[in-house]
Amino acid sequence: MTHPQLVQKAVEWLRGYRCGVVLSEQACLSGEMPDAIGWKRACHSVLIECKISRADFLADRDKPFRRTPEVGVGCERFYLAPKGLIRVDELPCGWGLLECRNRKVELVRAAARNLRTAVGFRYEMNLLLASLRRVEIRIEPQTITEFLKWKNRMAEYNRGMMPEGIVPAEMEGNEFLLEEGILQSD
Repeated sequence: MTHPQLVQKAVEWLRGYRCGVVLSEQACLSGEMPDAIGWKRACHSVLIECKISRADFLADRDKPFRRTPEVGVGCERFYLAPKGLIRVDELPCGWGLLECRNRKVELVRAAARNLRTAVGFRYEMNLLLASLRRVEIRIEPQTITEFLKWKNRMAEYNRGMMPEGIVPAEMEGNEFLLEEGILQSD
């Protein structure tokens, strides 16, 4: 299995883990470039680092954000590797382990859920904002705001009716705006 294939598996796993926003291989200000990172409700982030060789896994320990985990991103942090590449007793404190077995990702060890600090949160915000800026550059001359209002334009083009299967923005649920433990009322 190649590294890009493992990253794709990580992205798919994060989606199945109910992360609504997932990015892969995007750099943040700290120098960290998560192979895959996703966000669930209440800004809860999940990082996955993919390793296809022992040498890559062992070299990862020397990165500044691994030696000082307080500056790392991810409330939960996982390694994803082929079966048997990483032993549980080799994991950094709080890290989980995912293994790729027969092309399926299996949870070997859960991660702690509270690894991110305020510094890590700021780095995550930097990563998200830099990614949004890259999107905005690609959709110019529109702004992100205009692009996000496409549903309003769809209704205008359809004589005030939303196309089938599309709901107005105000009726969309946005679990990222909810605090952890608070359910949205219907």
